[in-house]
Amino acid sequence: MSVNNKKPNNTGNGKYRGKSTKPKSARYFKYKPSGKNQKGKQPAKTDPKPPMKIMFLGGLNEIGKNITLFECCNDIFILDCGMAFPDGDLLGVDLVIPDFTYVEENADRIKGIVITHGHEDHIGGLPFLLSKVKFPVYGTALTIGLIENKLKEFNLNHEVKLNVVKAGDTIKLGCMNVEFIHVNHSIPDSVGIAIHSPAGTVVHTGDFKIDCTPVDGGMIDLARFGELGNEGVLALLADSTNAERPGYTPTEQTVRASFERLFARAEKKRIIIATFASNISRIQQIIYCAEKSGRKVAFSGRSMINYVSVAKELGYIDIDDETVIDIDLIRKYPPEKVVLVTTGTQGEPMSALSRMAYSDHKKVEVGFGDFIIISANPIPGNEKAVSNVVNELLKKGCEVVHESMYEVHVSGHACREELKIIHGLVKPKFFIPVHGEQKHLRKHAEVALDMGMEHKNIFIGDIGNVVELNESYLKQLPSVQAGKVLVDGLGVGDVGSIVLRDRKHLGQDGILIIVATLDTENGNIISGPDIVSRGFVYVRESEDLFDEVRANVDDILYDCAYEDIHDWTTIKNRVKDGVSKLIYDRTHRTPMILPIIMDV
Repeated sequence: MSVNNKKPNNTGNGKYRGKSTKPKSARYFKYKPSGKNQKGKQPAKTDPKPPMKIMFLGGLNEIGKNITLFECCNDIFILDCGMAFPDGDLLGVDLVIPDFTYVEENADRIKGIVITHGHEDHIGGLPFLLSKVKFPVYGTALTIGLIENKLKEFNLNHEVKLNVVKAGDTIKLGCMNVEFIHVNHSIPDSVGIAIHSPAGTVVHTGDFKIDCTPVDGGMIDLARFGELGNEGVLALLADSTNAERPGYTPTEQTVRASFERLFARAEKKRIIIATFASNISRIQQIIYCAEKSGRKVAFSGRSMINYVSVAKELGYIDIDDETVIDIDLIRKYPPEKVVLVTTGTQGEPMSALSRMAYSDHKKVEVGFGDFIIISANPIPGNEKAVSNVVNELLKKGCEVVHESMYEVHVSGHACREELKIIHGLVKPKFFIPVHGEQKHLRKHAEVALDMGMEHKNIFIGDIGNVVELNESYLKQLPSVQAGKVLVDGLGVGDVGSIVLRDRKHLGQDGILIIVATLDTENGNIISGPDIVSRGFVYVRESEDLFDEVRANVDDILYDCAYEDIHDWTTIKNRVKDGVSKLIYDRTHRTPMILPIIMDV
């Protein structure tokens, strides 16, 4: 293993000069013989290197919620702390965050949190974790700016130490030295990391692609990945999001050319562009095209405004103050002089574009004369929601561009050929695909096999899995507690499987509430039973059915009084069982039955 004696110039462009301040695996963690090598005697054996443990609390077999823990010699650090958006089964849930139980139980051994970039699936869980336990956070300037803005909403910005690093820098977290490596992604200031530890060097790419002509910053630092590979890499953990896609991810420059053509095509129409708020480089390209065509730019959506404000303050967006106008002023300009940049690429019900489509936006009314560009592809599972929004916009007379043929979006993740380049440069002994569903992880494992790696040296994991590895082996250890914690309003973790089951039940069959008042002494009915129906049947057209239900409840309550039953639980269960059977016999439906029995 050779020693790197070059010093980063902290530009993230892969150029190094001077003497090294980087951790030198061969120098820092060289294990000396346990005895002297005297003439004529057997050389003493070197001490075995200690193992590293990797705990996956999120980001495997799912999209989003990325969080991984690395442990060596009893020291731990956390890589990323993201969130995920709920799917259709999580009714009413706002966010999904990781289960932090293991982190809280081992807080005294955790040296800090390292963040690879500023997307929500990598930083969205931080406020919820840092409200329980406090760790120093390390990230690049834009990433830390976005985190600080997020922590302000939770009044945590003065309670957590935020540390700004640059690509090429190295920080020490216990016995491990974490080196930051510049990568390309759909947000500036993205980094991968190299963990230099007593166990060896472990490389994690973070989210990345290889863009030779990026809009912002320099090209991915392939030179440093190659240097690490030559020095010797114990394990590689790499982004698997686009492992199913052949070839290369197109450069972000193709989007700018498409925007210029579409701006010319819009002519006298107002342009509305929906994109991810975090896609700073995409927003920059929109601004360039707007300024070139003499249009003013307005922003809509809280997250869009927050991201643009932070990026502008830190110098990641170049925009003339005269170009930007408040959304309240867009009516004062002719349509051909306005570009509105908004959120809502995934059809989220409360996003700005969705509210425009359903005529629920307070400041923007869309219709004929609007040219709308959706600059993103639907995340798997969101296709129907996006389609609904597009249909509503078309009904209102808008011209909508959303097909991939227009090249209004390119991915921020590497395709198969780019993954092969990273594998070829890093040359790891072990490989663990991360960031993706099972199909993505499996396809990425196939890439490693195609590159000549042995099957036994590849690990496809799941949330909660723990692996231990050193220069001699990789093995799975017993899992730790991990999973989903649901955030609903101000409640964190108070919505579980039972609540979701009830919500699903209510959504499918509705509810029938039965209210009756009984005499405490003899159990006779004083008033009721009254029937309240919601989401079951239309009451005015089902009077005969409800009369049957009342008669059935009357009989049940009479029987309970005759049998001298005064236990409210027993009475309610009898009413519930009797009414459920009657309703199913008459309608073949199973609404939720909720008896409310009062006594006087």
